[in-house]
Amino acid sequence: MILVTLLCLTALAGCVKPTLPADPEATQPPYRPPTLLPSAAPPTATPNAPTAASPANCSDVLAFRSDLTIPDGTVVAPGSTMDKRWEIENTGTCNWNENYTLRLIAGPALGSAEQQPLFPARAGSRAEIRILFTAPDETGPYRSAWQAHNPAGTPFGDPIYIDILVQP
Repeated sequence: MILVTLLCLTALAGCVKPTLPADPEATQPPYRPPTLLPSAAPPTATPNAPTAASPANCSDVLAFRSDLTIPDGTVVAPGSTMDKRWEIENTGTCNWNENYTLRLIAGPALGSAEQQPLFPARAGSRAEIRILFTAPDETGPYRSAWQAHNPAGTPFGDPIYIDILVQP
């Protein structure tokens, strides 16, 4: 049945003859290029739109909100890796960009670089800071304190820290 239908359609397709207009150029007007007219006034320069930037007098403020991982006094094994996370808030009026950093201000770096990128955050927003630490091989209490720094290198806001006890 399908074969018969296909054969009939093929035969009918051969019977149709396409038709074209008698004279294609007679239906379209001839092309005329545009004519340039002199302008009455010379063009004037458009001033550039101002770019969005942080105000020069904005304030840098970091507020500690909570420890998300590794509460203070957590006991860890020597040499273990720790994924420390803090929730902070940009309560200032400056937006933090890639030029803002978090720097070690006291205690050992615990296997981390002493300068870390500070998560970009718009003024009034919350962010999560994450640093991977390695516990020392020697037992005892350890505290590593960090603070935010603006692009000029000025420290600001609440310091944040990891406070651990290394035991076998």
